[in-house]
Amino acid sequence: MNPTRYTLFLLLITLLASCGQNNRSGNEPGTDLPRIAIAGLGIESSTFSPARTEEAAFHPRTGDSVFTRYPFLHTDSVNRKRAEWVPTLVGKALPGGTVTRKAYESLVGQTLKRLEAQKPFDGLFFDIHGAMSVEGMDDPEGDLIYRIREVVGPEVLISTSMDLHGNVSRRLARHTDLITCYRMAPHEDALESKKRAVENLLDRLESGKGKPAYKAWVPVPILLPGEKTSTRVEPGKSLYARVPGVAARDGVVDAAIWIGYAWADEPRNHAVVMVTGDDREQVVSGAEYLAGEFWKVRDEFEFVAPTTDFESALQLALSSEEQPFIISDMGDNPTAGGAGDVTWTLTELLKRREFTTPGGPTLIYASIPGPELIREAVRTGVGGTVSALVGAAVDDRYAPPLLLEGTVTALRKGDQHAGTEAVVKTGNAHVIVTEKRKPYHREEDFTRLGLNPRETDIVVVKIGYLVPELYDMRGGWVMALTPGGVDQDLARLGHQRIIRPMFPLDADMADPDLSARMIPASDNAVPE
Repeated sequence: MNPTRYTLFLLLITLLASCGQNNRSGNEPGTDLPRIAIAGLGIESSTFSPARTEEAAFHPRTGDSVFTRYPFLHTDSVNRKRAEWVPTLVGKALPGGTVTRKAYESLVGQTLKRLEAQKPFDGLFFDIHGAMSVEGMDDPEGDLIYRIREVVGPEVLISTSMDLHGNVSRRLARHTDLITCYRMAPHEDALESKKRAVENLLDRLESGKGKPAYKAWVPVPILLPGEKTSTRVEPGKSLYARVPGVAARDGVVDAAIWIGYAWADEPRNHAVVMVTGDDREQVVSGAEYLAGEFWKVRDEFEFVAPTTDFESALQLALSSEEQPFIISDMGDNPTAGGAGDVTWTLTELLKRREFTTPGGPTLIYASIPGPELIREAVRTGVGGTVSALVGAAVDDRYAPPLLLEGTVTALRKGDQHAGTEAVVKTGNAHVIVTEKRKPYHREEDFTRLGLNPRETDIVVVKIGYLVPELYDMRGGWVMALTPGGVDQDLARLGHQRIIRPMFPLDADMADPDLSARMIPASDNAVPE
């Protein structure tokens, strides 16, 4: 070949290769958009519940179906167009018991395989809850992000989004670069927080700033249930109101306070403050300020609603003229990790003559799993009578299975969590029975079963603090200290492995060291 032509040929090959590298995102030449993966597993797992969570509970989504979780990444959204997105696997489960090791390894293996097949990446959006417990492990999220790092490499910018009831171990803090969590409880800002994690990631990639220079991590020895730390009331309201001001400081990328998860017995279970950014002084002072403010108000946290024993709660409801009067059956709350099938409260309710006397107060109980009764209800149909055992298949520590007899007033199939639902009328009570456990949060959860909670005297729900729809619907409300795997009386649970001293279990403890621990960047981390 002519030397000149050969030189031109080599130049052409070089240019084509360069275009291929710049266009690895599949966009038009010259756009050079960042390539960002999406992955994550999320669940709250109570180690005080005998329940076990299997793989199917995570309803894992892969490929393009992942985008349905994030309205801010829908096809026509601005953020969707700012990068080439590579969704791998995102699985989210209802809170429950400890995840089996088999389920965890299967889901992690699928995630890593997808990441390996589709790398390289510039960034990764890591969407987790932060309170997942797994058989034989103390820090599953720390393990997961470390194993992801081994696949994607240390240079990839990872932005982590979490629930404020998650746990941030030093390992998780080390292997993430950007990290944030919700600032509201109840979590009305969940999507907003995930969007913030994504936009922080995009901004750092587009600006070329990459990894923040500093990450300050402050463990705060406080362990409180979410029902005592709602941001609707003080002091949580004012405490969390301080977070945006720190996040807005020059040289700070984000700031966050994690309450932590109270119903697992692991060394990582405690509150944490983290601040990330490029100005060391602002990052450190911001983190220490928030941690100090948290510690100052530790004695001020109270339950978000009146709280009492079950008998007193029921007396309040029976004597009230407010409709509906809602009782939170807190100890077996499936949205916090309870098994959801403790029969103690329902057994006590159905003993009461008030609910068997014609013309007495009306009651809705939501809900109790009972696969045997569901099968019978499906056979007999609406209008038929049923008699079968419900509940206590998983958690029978407080009461045995309950024989429930009554008339089927509604049947509904196909709910993602409940499977088949039935309403059984016994006396003045309507009991919602499910094939699998399910929390009842929305008005339509009741109305699509032919129930009208607004015109019912007493509604008992397995929940802690009320989510917005129920909160707005309530006439009266009291939270009952009932037994279960997420008992609100933490002293009764018997933590053995958390780091002590811990407030309020050690109420007279000395003031802790709340100085910032500087976490090294993940690309400098040694193997663990």
